[in-house]
Amino acid sequence: MDKSLLQQQVLERLAEDLLQAEQAARAAHEAATHEENIAENKYDTLGLEAAYLATGQARRAEAIRQAMADWRQFRPRPYDASKGIQLGALVCLVDSDDKQHQLFLGPDGGSMKLVSGVQLVQVLTSEAPLGRAMLGKCEGDEVSIQVAQIRQRFEVLWVH
Repeated sequence: MDKSLLQQQVLERLAEDLLQAEQAARAAHEAATHEENIAENKYDTLGLEAAYLATGQARRAEAIRQAMADWRQFRPRPYDASKGIQLGALVCLVDSDDKQHQLFLGPDGGSMKLVSGVQLVQVLTSEAPLGRAMLGKCEGDEVSIQVAQIRQRFEVLWVH
């Protein structure tokens, strides 16, 4: 799998998310400033609620812009077994049911799912519990995380 193609997919997805966030912010701003939403009494909060929504959407758009900047500057390095898994690694984990999970450790955009060929690739950050647990691990190592009352264990099958 080509990490640069995965990186491009992340940037495309973030661009789509940014467009949606900007459109939502504009719509909320228009609702907040529309003459029909001027408060007639202290209980009429539609305009105020729309203003809060517009502010939240604007913050979301700014966060996406920052994520895009991080991904544009990001240069995934080839895997170095002496350092183990680092930011930029493409990792395949296998769980106790022999199910494989392909993960791309990136600077941002956690929970994003990409398609590479027929494979589904999950983007993780090093801030995520699983991302943090993988750092420094090598092929054949065990990675485990605690989720609620359950400890999940994985084996690192391969790393690129």
